[in-house]
Amino acid sequence: MRQQARKSPEFVDNSVIYQVFLRTFTPEGTIESGTKMLSHLADMGVDIVYLCPVFLQDDDENTAHWSTRQNASGIGNPQNPYRIKDYFSIDPEYGTDADLKEFIRNAQSLGMKVLLDLVYLHCGPNAVFIKEHPDFVQRDTDGKVINGRWNFPLLNFESRKLREYLWSNMEYFMKEFNVDGYRCDVAPAIPLDFWEEAREQMEKLNPEFIMISEGDKEDDQLKAFDLGYAMAWEYALMKTFRGEINVKELRETWQKMHNEYPEGSRFLRILDNHDIAMDCGLNRHEIAFGNAGVDAALLVNFALDGMPFIYNGQEIADCAPHSIYSNRFYGKMAVNWANAMTEVGKARLAFMKQLIKLKHSQEALREGTTRWLENSCPEQLISFTRECDSQRLMLLVNSTKEMLSAEVEVGVECGYTRELLKQNTGYSFSHDGKIKVKMLPHAFLLIQY
Repeated sequence: MRQQARKSPEFVDNSVIYQVFLRTFTPEGTIESGTKMLSHLADMGVDIVYLCPVFLQDDDENTAHWSTRQNASGIGNPQNPYRIKDYFSIDPEYGTDADLKEFIRNAQSLGMKVLLDLVYLHCGPNAVFIKEHPDFVQRDTDGKVINGRWNFPLLNFESRKLREYLWSNMEYFMKEFNVDGYRCDVAPAIPLDFWEEAREQMEKLNPEFIMISEGDKEDDQLKAFDLGYAMAWEYALMKTFRGEINVKELRETWQKMHNEYPEGSRFLRILDNHDIAMDCGLNRHEIAFGNAGVDAALLVNFALDGMPFIYNGQEIADCAPHSIYSNRFYGKMAVNWANAMTEVGKARLAFMKQLIKLKHSQEALREGTTRWLENSCPEQLISFTRECDSQRLMLLVNSTKEMLSAEVEVGVECGYTRELLKQNTGYSFSHDGKIKVKMLPHAFLLIQY
């Protein structure tokens, strides 16, 4: 018998999350400038804002203590948002305590929740607590600090005092800033019992507090986390639309996670984020598989079970280069908001608003089960239903840049249909429970039947 995932707040199943990476989100790269953009997110229909780390960054200039990607970037900025010097202080690059409090107040007044990004696997070599608490970081038998895969000191979770220090950090931002929860960086690399006790303590402050694990581990959602990252799905979807794998492999990825994780597990449905945007460089998704391909892939994520995830600028088809190491002082890279004035940008924003509206309004997209449909082009055509007691929806998406004709095994006769989204698709139902479709490249069809 499969285990059951923890019960999460009701809003989780009906939410859309938006990632704000401050360095690329606005030209200024500050909390204050980000606050001015919150009305834009609320107008889109965003429910949760996930704010990447704003804590004081380590400014150590010894490149031996930089990550491989940081060195390879050539930008020369010693400050990495994921290498923290002081967990309790806001980095002046981003602003002040007052700025963050205003950001959270403003977001919440617009009906959105705010999650901060916790980086607890490692710290900076000059972290403020190391001298006073040398046991807070891992050390070898000679007392030398042990660095992890990114060349940063690893925190020592064998120390109870270190755990209490980090729990007090979580409590601090909940009590003093009224944050709604946390996205937890590389969470599966940290002992699960740390997160489970964190959950117990934070829920005393806010019963609707939420935590997201940046990673996937089968038992993470039994007690500790509300959602996981579904990284296997994220990369499989990206590779499918790049033509590197086929839809059969994409479907197998979903099925494997569905079979192995506890009943009721929840996942983010991600196409782009700060890591992917940086690694893709000049070949970002809009360039690699075109705006129509990105639209189709986004639709898949919004129609599938899980919480749709939007990366900053994705809603205006931004394809400018991004790097987590660039800021207004070092090699500035940012969302090209001028793209919002182009026909492509306007079309993407309208489409994104439509997707969010569907997510909020269609019961089957909130709580329906996912059932994959057999079709005559299993390597090219994505086909599945979302079904609940009151509604049944079907999604068909041509994942390729080629025209496609296929027959889909629906399994029931259809006397009534309502088109929710249709792009470059012709279709007809037969009396034997099948639908025949002709689709242009990256065409799609979402119907109630």
